[in-house]
Amino acid sequence: EVQLQASGGGVVQPGGSLRLSCVASGFTFDDYAMHWGRQAPGKGFEWVSAISYGGSSTRYADSVKGRFTISRDNAKNTVYLQMNSLKPEDTAVYYCGTGNNYYATDITRRGQGTQVTVSS
Repeated sequence: EVQLQASGGGVVQPGGSLRLSCVASGFTFDDYAMHWGRQAPGKGFEWVSAISYGGSSTRYADSVKGRFTISRDNAKNTVYLQMNSLKPEDTAVYYCGTGNNYYATDITRRGQGTQVTVSS
C-alpha cells in the first residue's frame, strides 16, 4: 500500500520559515521524481515544486521561486520542503506525491497533507 505522510506544518508569522517533511512507503522511492503541491481554501490545487529521482534537478512554481527549497533523502524515503520568507498567500494544505514524471505539474498520487497557516 502506497503511503505518503506529510508533516511539519503549523502557524507562522509572515516572513517566518517552516520545513515540511514527507515520508513515503509502499513503492520504490528513488525510482520516482517527487512533487509538492498545495491547496488553499476555496482555490484549486497548485503545483509547487519537483525534484528528480536522484535529487540533482529541481523545479519551482514562480510563486515560490527563491523562497522554497525542495530536497530529498533517498536513504530515508523522505522529501523535504524548506519554506522561507513565508507570505499569507502561502497559507494552504501542502501535499507531497508523485506525478507522471519530473516535468509534471499535477500530483497524481498524494497522501495526507499538512496545514500551513501564515498569519500575524
